[in-house]
Amino acid sequence: MSGAPIVSVIIPAYNGARLIEETLASVCAQTLDDFEVIVVDDCSTDDTRAVVARWHDPRVRLIALAENGGPVRARNHALAHARGRHIAALDQDDLCHRDRFARQVAFLDAHPDVALVASRTDVLSDAGIAPSRHAAVTTPALLGWLLRFSNPLVWSSVMVRGTAARALDPFTRPGVLYAEDYDLYHRIGAHGSIARIDAPLVTYRSHAGGCSQRYEEVMLASAERVLAEALRDTFGGMAGSAANLFVRHLMHGAPVPDAEVLTRLAALLEHARLRYVAAARPGARDRRLIARATRHAWAEVVRAGLRHGTIGIRDAVAAGPIASAARIDRLAWNRMVGGVRPWLGAGIG
Repeated sequence: MSGAPIVSVIIPAYNGARLIEETLASVCAQTLDDFEVIVVDDCSTDDTRAVVARWHDPRVRLIALAENGGPVRARNHALAHARGRHIAALDQDDLCHRDRFARQVAFLDAHPDVALVASRTDVLSDAGIAPSRHAAVTTPALLGWLLRFSNPLVWSSVMVRGTAARALDPFTRPGVLYAEDYDLYHRIGAHGSIARIDAPLVTYRSHAGGCSQRYEEVMLASAERVLAEALRDTFGGMAGSAANLFVRHLMHGAPVPDAEVLTRLAALLEHARLRYVAAARPGARDRRLIARATRHAWAEVVRAGLRHGTIGIRDAVAAGPIASAARIDRLAWNRMVGGVRPWLGAGIG
């Protein structure tokens, strides 16, 4: 790989003419300039190919597919042509901050045990730019726990060590469409740990045209499949049922339908936490972060149920073992109840 760049940026593109120029401009403005950009156009019906083809920077390459095959196929095709030491993921409408590549490459160089490093992200919507709702502080141990019931990373913020990316076969799996990133995070563990730089290095665009909005049910079903595999060591034959509840109510935020499901979810979450801590043997700081993340996740479940009226305060208290085991302290409880007061009115005593 003589003359290979430090970073290969892989961008699957489909009908992205309106925004892809901004994305390419953000890449070409990087402080680390030893990179290549591989844009794979998946038979766009707009001017995406023309926009990329006339881009002024020779580090940007366009590959035009002969027939449409979806983002997973396009992404895998891009990796097959990537020459870089590290692989930077990026979607056609997201924006890199100027120091993204420099900071992620430095992190991978300093941590040879890490196979994948992401970053915190800002979110750009019609309302403006805001911080993402992901955890502000992370460690590899915390990320390992969060992956047991949620997706704590944004794909466009990910950089994968090239040796690890090329060892995955395939890089992203077509069978888990719209959750292929979540699947990759679980599969990459065989090649190293996952870390995150807790500073925003990417701005993610949230808009109505995104795949997560248009193909929600497919995405949830794919995430359930991925999580069922990951939880098999924890729940055995119950892994599929646990994955269904975790994806629907912890990851997706759907309200639990009744108190019985709330209690069951509480028991499953606490069992998963205890098993994870026993296996990972995290240090004191990591245990505190894991407890805090569990507390926050459980508070969100209860808040959603209270808001939608599917459970009451007594149900939340009756799920008691998880409340005490997850150590939902008085302050967290007050915040949780206070957050639903506008919906419940004078009914809360």
